[in-house]
Amino acid sequence: MTTTSSTPRLSSGAWLSAGAWREGDPVGDRRFVSVGPVELEAGGRLPDVTVAYETWGTLNEARDNAILVEHALTGDSHVSGPAGPGHATPGWWDGLIGPGCPFDTDRHFVVAANVLGGCQGTTGPASTAPDGRPWGSRFPFVTIRDQVAVEARLAELLGIERWNAVLGGSMGGMRSLEWAVTHPERVETAIVLASTAYATAEQIAWCQPQLLAIRSDPAFHGGDYYERGAGPEQGLGIARRIAHVTYRSELELHERFGRLPQGAEQPVGGGGRYAVESYLDHHAGKIAARFDANSYLVLTEAMNSHDVGRDRGGVAAALRRVMGRLVVASVDSDRLYPPRLSEEIAAAVPHAEHVSITSPYGHDGFLIETEQVGAILRQAVARPAGAEEIR
Repeated sequence: MTTTSSTPRLSSGAWLSAGAWREGDPVGDRRFVSVGPVELEAGGRLPDVTVAYETWGTLNEARDNAILVEHALTGDSHVSGPAGPGHATPGWWDGLIGPGCPFDTDRHFVVAANVLGGCQGTTGPASTAPDGRPWGSRFPFVTIRDQVAVEARLAELLGIERWNAVLGGSMGGMRSLEWAVTHPERVETAIVLASTAYATAEQIAWCQPQLLAIRSDPAFHGGDYYERGAGPEQGLGIARRIAHVTYRSELELHERFGRLPQGAEQPVGGGGRYAVESYLDHHAGKIAARFDANSYLVLTEAMNSHDVGRDRGGVAAALRRVMGRLVVASVDSDRLYPPRLSEEIAAAVPHAEHVSITSPYGHDGFLIETEQVGAILRQAVARPAGAEEIR
């Protein structure tokens, strides 16, 4: 096993990518490991994959206290911790990991990896290809199963044969479920939050204009924009605006913004904006500063490919493979991953538990309602303390 807490080798030649972590940038809390070449489900190949990951707590001597946290589309391995060099924002689930927290680091060893195809240290389109240039448009198509295959190699290199729990929301929930189906003997508990067993027609439909917005940006250059000094930030911002509306509920947007103008601006005939438009503009600007457009494309298409039943006799047959405990949680106001999709999963697995998160926030409720989510996680991973820890 080859791991390091320092930066991978620098590429030859300087290049730019707004939002992507680049070789030579501050490492922050990341660690890196090479998992070797990866043959991809759709037929492509990556000659050497590096995984960026973070950990909290200590792996015990029995190696049975490890928890894998799976991030969503624009998340990364920085689940918990402050912003700082190497981390543009604080942990996206801060407060759930630490002593006495739902994932109690006095008892659990928590792992989070940046996903294959991402832009925060794991091999993705902005990474350096063997020829010393960014992968860009040459980066192959990857699926959720490919991402889980890479995570399985990471687990092996960390000496983890079986996860005490694998969990995530949205795209992270897809990977959590794929873990439980592909490697049922390696998952004691799977927790799937605000997710699905397959991408629905509507989910794919919402993704199409997002993909087109990025690819239609004149600065996209077919995906090979890194060495040009500017990327498709306008297209990425439009994609995020579209996505963010689906992440929130109609009622929350109505009650929060209504028809209010932004400040003193007068939208009707005055050239101003409504407050909700300003809100979307704000999130568009944030994503352009911390995420890579090519990764947004790669990961969105991976989500579109998600179907645990593919080549397994259908979804119901695939879910019958799940051996461990399965906890499925839906958000009652989620219009992107409506509760019926969680109910379908639970109905197909006799020993599954379905719980509901009550929230006005829609899909983002799994990130916002940390008290309810924390209670679900705490109960799901409750068990006697492990054996003596090794340091």
